[in-house]
Amino acid sequence: MNQKLEELLQLALQTPEETRERTEELNIGFNTQYRTWELIVKYNGNLDGLERLDIQVEYLIAGYAILTVPEQLVESMILVEEIEYVEMPKRFFYGVEMPTDNSCIAQATLRDPYLTGKGVLMAVLDSGIDYRRQEFRKADGSTRIRFLWDQTLMPDSLSGEEADGSFVRRPPAGFGIGVEYDSGQIDQALSAGEIQAFQILPSVDAGGHGTAVAGIAAGNSGGYQGVAPEADLLIVKLGQPDGNSFPRTTEIMRGITYAVRKAIQMQMPVVINLSFGNTYGAHDGSTLLERFLDNAAEIGRTVICVGSGNEAANGGHVAGSLLEEGILAGRPGTGSSPAGTGPFQADRAVQEFPDGRETVPSRMGSASARPASIELAVAEYEQSLSVQLWKNYCDEYRIYLRSPGGQEAQLPGTINGGKYVLRLEQTEILVYFGEPAPYAVAEEIYFEMLPLGQKFVNSGVWTIRLVPRRVVTGRYYFYLPSGVVRSSGTGFYRSTPEVTLTIPATASKVISVGAYDSTYEAYADFSGRGYADANRTIGVVAAGLAKPDLAAPGVGILAPDIYGGYTPFTGTSFATPIVAGSAALLMEWGIVRGNDPFLYGEKVKAYLRAGARALRGEDYYPNDRVGWGALCVSSSLPV
Repeated sequence: MNQKLEELLQLALQTPEETRERTEELNIGFNTQYRTWELIVKYNGNLDGLERLDIQVEYLIAGYAILTVPEQLVESMILVEEIEYVEMPKRFFYGVEMPTDNSCIAQATLRDPYLTGKGVLMAVLDSGIDYRRQEFRKADGSTRIRFLWDQTLMPDSLSGEEADGSFVRRPPAGFGIGVEYDSGQIDQALSAGEIQAFQILPSVDAGGHGTAVAGIAAGNSGGYQGVAPEADLLIVKLGQPDGNSFPRTTEIMRGITYAVRKAIQMQMPVVINLSFGNTYGAHDGSTLLERFLDNAAEIGRTVICVGSGNEAANGGHVAGSLLEEGILAGRPGTGSSPAGTGPFQADRAVQEFPDGRETVPSRMGSASARPASIELAVAEYEQSLSVQLWKNYCDEYRIYLRSPGGQEAQLPGTINGGKYVLRLEQTEILVYFGEPAPYAVAEEIYFEMLPLGQKFVNSGVWTIRLVPRRVVTGRYYFYLPSGVVRSSGTGFYRSTPEVTLTIPATASKVISVGAYDSTYEAYADFSGRGYADANRTIGVVAAGLAKPDLAAPGVGILAPDIYGGYTPFTGTSFATPIVAGSAALLMEWGIVRGNDPFLYGEKVKAYLRAGARALRGEDYYPNDRVGWGALCVSSSLPV
């Protein structure tokens, strides 16, 4: 198979459609009605020639595009020289006090310099917004929303304005889905009756997640005030092509492109808020989405804030080493330490293990390598379950899989085509052996568990045993799907909370936001953890990158709901807009007021890190739980 294709996409293309439909991941991006794949590509030059092959091309920014490809043309498409790499979409998951409490915000907004976010564009990519609420209006009742793009609505087939003067619903320029509304159309809906308003602007936020996030970041209505109450709003309601509440990679990339282009067109600095993530990937910055965000963050005057997710405490990740069993990435008290002082900095001796020999001392006298058994509890009623194993390509392991009833099979080494199928009890396991890619050094071994002759995967304890053959680092990293889509009883025994931040909070040039509980002034245990140590041995993390960047209050944050009132919300989804609003305050001070016209991008991140304050229970900074500390806006202003 062509190495331009992501490994998960290769497995999907090798798997029959009726099997893909039973999985959580392998059919994402495939349109059964039109028999097309929606794919993300990194390219060079020009892709206009693909349209002659009936392949739709949607250009994004920074050398990325979304292709809609008839299934029979996928293999031909990847032979095009201009295409460098191809990924399939992934699903993302939405991961209370007043938002301005406990982050040193009032000291910068209620007294000199009296910041409000005025002149800064706040882009919220989420589940939509209740545009009728007073929090999103000016004092005269008109809207503060400059543009609203609802990716879920069907555009009209006409172009231009109709004869009666009403607006034709169309997507934004350069895009083929959804409907864009400007402030004039929103004001028209606001001045109409309820039924007529829905006819003019039928966009709704059914779940309320986006309304809450926008309110925390920039809401303003008398008694309630978000962090940047005078920032202009740009809203993208992300598409829901599968009928569930979770957006896909492609919708997010479209939304990012749209926000950056609009900000440049309007000549405004922009903060983009992303309050969601997923668990698929090496968590090292190597996916196309992570790299796309790094590129987007360098266009215009842009800051991107991303939540670290809520996966730390739900048993979805385990990591360790065959060389030093029990030393887990970044866990205080088990031999790990701050960046630059960890036990994995010294060069490793290569250890080789003949068949049948499982424990051999290192040639340099360090700890012996030994097998590791990873136990996975699978609850009843799991219709499918995927497991990712990420490792260093230089390490070679024999891998054994044991079912709850005691049946065991040894996996072969890498095989031709990458795919291997085995059966244990009434469960079929699709296994894909990956290789390093042009943009990623890590190796993935992917397992997809599907029931055979019954509705659910065999429940009980599954065991994956790793036996060393040739070991240099000995590290391994297992991930399950997001806790939102699996039973609460499904997870790893002895799970590892470290490196549980979700993608794309792993992108280098975004501001990654964790959560703390302001009642106790302490880290919130659900908040996705990152890395700030020398244990990580794959990807950009090995170069010393620390994540998250900082933490903000994320427990019981009061926000507007879709019922006309206010509700306390918990999660990193609601810590992120506090940081996004704070970034808008800094950009107002610097760019809009002329104190520092270059206060955007990595400079905003640097100022927020520098101003962060200490939290209880944290012995050193940066660390994998709260990064450089708790958000403190007044200390982050260079005045």
